[in-house]
Amino acid sequence: MKWWKQALLSVAVLAVAVVLWARHFPQAAGLLERMGISVAAVSVEATAPETGPGRSGPPVVIGQPVREATINDRVSAIGDGRSIRSVTVTPYDPGRVAAVDVASGAFVTAGTPIVRLDQEVQEIELDRARLAVEDARATLKRNQLVGSRGVTEAQLRQSELAVAEGELAVRDAGVSLDHRVIRAPFDGWIGIISVDVGDHVESSTALVTLDDRSHILVDFRIPERFVGQVAAGMPVSARPLARGALSLDGEIVTLDTRVDPATRTLRLRASLENAEDELRGGMAFSISLRFPGESYAAVDPLAVQWSAEGPYVWVAEDGKAAQVPVRIVQREDDAVLVDAELPAGTRVVTEGMQLLREGAPFRFEDDAPTADASTPARSRG
Repeated sequence: MKWWKQALLSVAVLAVAVVLWARHFPQAAGLLERMGISVAAVSVEATAPETGPGRSGPPVVIGQPVREATINDRVSAIGDGRSIRSVTVTPYDPGRVAAVDVASGAFVTAGTPIVRLDQEVQEIELDRARLAVEDARATLKRNQLVGSRGVTEAQLRQSELAVAEGELAVRDAGVSLDHRVIRAPFDGWIGIISVDVGDHVESSTALVTLDDRSHILVDFRIPERFVGQVAAGMPVSARPLARGALSLDGEIVTLDTRVDPATRTLRLRASLENAEDELRGGMAFSISLRFPGESYAAVDPLAVQWSAEGPYVWVAEDGKAAQVPVRIVQREDDAVLVDAELPAGTRVVTEGMQLLREGAPFRFEDDAPTADASTPARSRG
């Protein structure tokens, strides 16, 4: 076969390949146009069967509306929790344990007796003080009855001071007696009691711990670059490290007054409600903070297509297919955030892209077909 015949056959095969490529690949038409090759005839040939006999009009595709989404900066940290109020209960004075009035793990209200110490000595001191003040009052009364005839003003004043000192002694003895009963300073849960009846305790002996765990406070640190964005009242989400499936909501209650120059972090304190009493002081928590960012169009991941020029999506402009270039900002589990001229509510094609051509008519599956599109063309006799 002569060379010119081979060249002619090669050109014919190439032309057929270009036609098939233009008909079956959406990106082909635009690329050929940029190369200066007209594909108008190919486009007409490709779309003609859709409106001919046996067809129901433009191709039907499936679409999803665009929604608006905001990218949130997130910072996570590990913090230690503690009860909103916690105290180790100790006696005022040394003594021997006479009674334990509560059980370990019990809930008590403020003022409830927890431990009683022996109090015989204090009771005697109170009785002695009462007798002394009664005697002082009797002496004062006698001096007042005699008056200036037999009692000097100094003696009368001395009697009055004796009564006052006696009353103070009674109060002092009463306080010492009251201190022999160790009471709960606030509402809370009793820990494990570490003393028994008969034990001798000092003023430094830890009798029991008391915790008000209606709320749990968590201290944690964040990088200094977030200092201007965080404030008291900001919501946080928390998960106990020991119970990863448990998600909790809380808020920041306190910010430290300065950044730690060694770590370049700011200390924060968050409060978590513990209405179900599932949390304990000392637990470790993972704390997350979200800071609002910029808003972008969120599209279905299936809608994003790729060409030689980058990603794009198919949309309808006056009922005809149009490609809208996009810039992918962030990928989520159920959406892709893109930077593009896509107002919220705009429908993008998610299935059926292979049927579309730039500028060719189409319709979405949930759109009612027009009369022209739903009526098959009649053959001419």
